[in-house]
This record gives sequence, C-alpha cells and structure tokens, in this order.
Amino acid sequence: MPKICFHGREIECELGANLRQVLMARGLPLYHPAARVIHCRGLGTCGTCAVKIEGNVSEMTAVERWRLNFPPHQSQSGLRLACQCKVLGDLRIEKWEGLWGHRR
Repeated sequence: MPKICFHGREIECELGANLRQVLMARGLPLYHPAARVIHCRGLGTCGTCAVKIEGNVSEMTAVERWRLNFPPHQSQSGLRLACQCKVLGDLRIEKWEGLWGHRR
C-alpha cells in the first residue's frame, strides 16, 4: 500500500486511489478555509485542491492541464490537482498558501 506524507502525518491508501478522496477521508487540510465551502467537489474546474507532489501519480488529465494554465495558476509551477491524481506510489504532498494553494 502506498504511503502519503502530508501535513505532518503519514497515511496509507490503496494503489490507484484518488488523492483528494484519500486526504478528505482522513480529515487532512487539503483546502484553504474559504475553499472548504466553494470547491468544485472533484471535477477539476476550481483549482483549489492544487498541491505540490513528490512521487508517482497518474498522468495529468486534460481538465487538470486546462485548469493549471488558467489564472491564478501558472503551468510552470509544478502543481497538480489532487482531485485528478491517482496514487501510484509513495507520495510527499505540500499545500501552498492562498485560496487556490498557488502561493509559496
């Protein structure tokens, strides 16, 4: 089972699990406090679940690529949308500042 290190905790999940669903099921702070109410529920359109990922996850989806090229995100930031990622190995996750998690 892959291990995910995020927000000072280490958790395990099934191989191929959706990263957003795993983090939310464990009560981990994936969203900025304001975005906890207004996010897109995993459709990939709001961009508020953006995280920096070290490790093996699925390839970027078309929706994710579109959203991360739309302000306030920048394509070169290296961020990924947790809602669009399948866990394919051990991960280290970092959530940046700001409503969309786009500010270091």
